[in-house]
Amino acid sequence: MTQLGTLEDLPQDYREAMTAAGVAPLWPMMRNVLPHGKPNPVTKPGFWSYDALRPLLLRAGDLTPVEKAERRVLVLSDPGRGAGAMQATASLYLGMQLLLPGETAPAHVHTPSAVRIIVEGQGGFTVVDGEKLPMLEGDLVMTPGGDWHDHGHEGREPVIWLDVLDLPVFYYLEGSYATEGPLQAQRNRPDAALVEYKSAGLVPSRSRHQARRYPLARFPWARTEEALRAMKAYASTGIAEVDYVNPETGQDVLPTMGFTAMMLGQGEADQPPLRSCSSAFHVVKGRGRTTIDGTVFEWGPKDTFTAAPFAEINHHADEESFLIRAHDRPLQDKLGYYEERAR
Repeated sequence: MTQLGTLEDLPQDYREAMTAAGVAPLWPMMRNVLPHGKPNPVTKPGFWSYDALRPLLLRAGDLTPVEKAERRVLVLSDPGRGAGAMQATASLYLGMQLLLPGETAPAHVHTPSAVRIIVEGQGGFTVVDGEKLPMLEGDLVMTPGGDWHDHGHEGREPVIWLDVLDLPVFYYLEGSYATEGPLQAQRNRPDAALVEYKSAGLVPSRSRHQARRYPLARFPWARTEEALRAMKAYASTGIAEVDYVNPETGQDVLPTMGFTAMMLGQGEADQPPLRSCSSAFHVVKGRGRTTIDGTVFEWGPKDTFTAAPFAEINHHADEESFLIRAHDRPLQDKLGYYEERAR
């Protein structure tokens, strides 16, 4: 390996002249920006116990009215970046959001895309461009960038969901902003998941249907679990996995983020390849443990954990378990560098 020179190797007057000219030498920084063999991520394995987060969220509900918060959220910060970091991984923002009975989170639209994984409660809903979407436990509810959305609660118990956003990407590009507006008028019909895209392989007739960029905004968990169980019943070995996709195109649901649901039987283990994407795992139900680069996390229902690019990940399910993995493979595919390495 080439031994690169350091900044201290250069004369003081030369360093001062470079500073005055607004330039810096590349070679002392080369190994930091282009390490050999694989990236050297800042991101560290993270774990957030729902049992620890839930009381904090409920207390936030007592301390801060939603009118003063707009969105009452606790941010899940990457341990590698420290508390308060608006990143759970380099490209993924995670936040746990609370809505209490009778509350309304005002309408807005923003450049980043958001996906909600519903963690707890009944009676909550999201309105996306006029389409009212129920929020049931395990559902995936999308609010793509550029789509107006607001939240409401018609139930009796707290509703909590996990927000997954590509916010760090937009913030890095200096393209992150939001616009506020009035609550949306709701269309008087069920959401598209219950009407237009109820059966896999069937879509509304093209002669009568004007395709939308994001035709399906809600992926009901009941249907996802049914698909996983059906696959598992006929799988000879290994876990069952399904990707969430656009039903019109078969492509990833969003340009920058992908989502995969997985099922592990009791006692089963999984050792995925080393992936160049970063990942966030949310436990819909079940118990087990995951080792990420030597760090062991014991997880249970509704817990969340993260892994950096090229992390060595080993899952083991102590009981039948279902997880959803959020990742940035779609963005990496578009940039042309997504990679998997055998272990």
